[in-house]
Amino acid sequence: MATVEKDIKEKSERISKVKNIVKKRVRELREIELPQTPISEDTSWKESVFSQPENIVRIGSVFSGIGAIEHAFQRLKLKYQIMFAGDIEPKCKQSYFANYKINEEDWFSDIRDFDARKYKGHVDFIIGGAPCQAFSMVGHRLGFEDARGTLFYEFARVVKETQPKVFLFENVRGLLSHDKGRTWRVMHDIFEELGYDVKFRVLNSRDYGIPQHRERVYCLGFKKLTNFLFPAPIELEYKMYDFLEDFIDTKYFLKEKGIKFVTSSKNRSKFYTQINGDIQLCQKRNQQFNWHGDFVYHPDSVLTPTDANFDEFIFDVRDVEEKYYLSEKVAKYVLAGGTKNFKTSTRTDLDVARPLLQSMHKMHRAGVDNYVTHKGRIRKLTPRECLRLMGFKDSFNIVVSDTAMYQQAGNSIVVDVLIAILKQMDITKYGIAQ
Repeated sequence: MATVEKDIKEKSERISKVKNIVKKRVRELREIELPQTPISEDTSWKESVFSQPENIVRIGSVFSGIGAIEHAFQRLKLKYQIMFAGDIEPKCKQSYFANYKINEEDWFSDIRDFDARKYKGHVDFIIGGAPCQAFSMVGHRLGFEDARGTLFYEFARVVKETQPKVFLFENVRGLLSHDKGRTWRVMHDIFEELGYDVKFRVLNSRDYGIPQHRERVYCLGFKKLTNFLFPAPIELEYKMYDFLEDFIDTKYFLKEKGIKFVTSSKNRSKFYTQINGDIQLCQKRNQQFNWHGDFVYHPDSVLTPTDANFDEFIFDVRDVEEKYYLSEKVAKYVLAGGTKNFKTSTRTDLDVARPLLQSMHKMHRAGVDNYVTHKGRIRKLTPRECLRLMGFKDSFNIVVSDTAMYQQAGNSIVVDVLIAILKQMDITKYGIAQ
């Protein structure tokens, strides 16, 4: 049985108990729809200064992945201490330990086996995003019927056991509409029952400095009543191309089959793929296998000859599908100089085109029709580029395979959105003096 199916159908006494509690709560619900917390109209958060930068913020992290909140603190140059963290994926632990300082005894693998009571009174801020596949628009959307959906209760349990001053819960946008809003209402009510003032809103990373279209629910819980508005969007200053690497290994370039899939009209009209987009569709953990997502037409490649005469020859590859490219067999015919008795030009990329023929779909030799060449090739994003598009600076150490890194980047929270939230709430107020 595939791992995903095993996760969905997993059974235990604990999971069954959670499902029964949820069903009972859903039946008791009277009001389902909840209004999202408003956004501030003031964009000054970007230049704001933390009120108590010398304070140390003690962090508890669950479903930690590669540590988006920890990297946010690093980028902000704030003082923090990791009290505990954990993830069920072993390779996440490799990445986490290679980038952050944490004691081995404070790491847990399965949150269901994690007893957080010893950390009560020693944690200021808890963050986590329970597995989102149970509520995702592209998943089965089984919610709490999916065993992974019940992991939300483990997050709530850790909050209850540790009593942090504030927590942040992140998940996919589809969580709000799942089961006509009942699922989110249950979660929201549980957070309030734990004694927290709850604020939540869907935020898009493209509104906070990262050229990626990635909408997520961000839910904050404050131990005290708090007047909080989510940070205002800012103007996007960068395009996806600004995040790309200069040198690309040949293994990231797509082969013929991948190119045909990525450039097809069907996939691009349905927004399964895009090439050279200004805004990334959404980081996917399995892009390298399913070819859904973002690709770039690379302007320079060591795999193809460089001709300085064509350095300024630019065309919009987004309008060119693979079917218009010549196969190796056709290219040999087109660029051939003719027969023994009849010679023709082999020139392409003319400044002034030859007369366009009504029969040019037959692809005559180059001396009759018009052909262009370009030294670029289509390729996929590298793991480092994926990290950049999730807000991770190049200081982040990559210590796992490409496959694992793609997955970890795709599962992460966008760091720049976290930075906006941390600045808006002035996270240093919740820390402790040294």
